[in-house]
Amino acid sequence: VTASFCFCFVSFALPWQCFRALCCKGPPPPRPEYDLVCIGLSGSGKTSLLSQLCSESPENIVSTTGFSIKAVPFQNAILNVKELGGADNIRKYWSRYYQGSQGVIFVLDSASSEDDLETARNELHSALQHPQLCTLPFLILANHQDKPAARSVQEV
Repeated sequence: VTASFCFCFVSFALPWQCFRALCCKGPPPPRPEYDLVCIGLSGSGKTSLLSQLCSESPENIVSTTGFSIKAVPFQNAILNVKELGGADNIRKYWSRYYQGSQGVIFVLDSASSEDDLETARNELHSALQHPQLCTLPFLILANHQDKPAARSVQEV
C-alpha cells in the first residue's frame, strides 16, 4: 500500500484550512441538478431506461403504476427524473407533475402497433403544447430498436 502525503504550511485558524492543509484538496464542487419528467405509453421502456442509466439490475422491472423519482448521476450534473406511468387511466394526470420540470424525456416504443403509435403521437403533441412544457427541451427516444418490427427514425 502506498500513501502520498502533502505538506503545506498554512495558518490553522479555521478547521477548513486545516483540512485543506492535510489533504491538499477540498470537497468536490457541487454538481448542478436538473428536474426532468419522463413520459410515454406503458411498455415503451421508461423504467428500463432509467434503471440502465442508474446502473441498476434489469431484472424484476415492473411497469410504473403512478410515478417514481430517480436521481441519475452524471460526472457534471445530477438529473432528478420523475417517471410517470403510461397507462390510459394515469396519462390524464401527467400534467399535475409537470411543474418545475426543466426538460422532458418522451419514450416511444418504435415497434408498437399503428394504434399505439398514433396514441403516442397524440400524447407527444399534447405535451409539446402544454404551457409548462412547450418551452422546454424535449428528448424523444425511439426505444426497442432491436426488435424486428422497429420503425426507422424517418418512419417514427
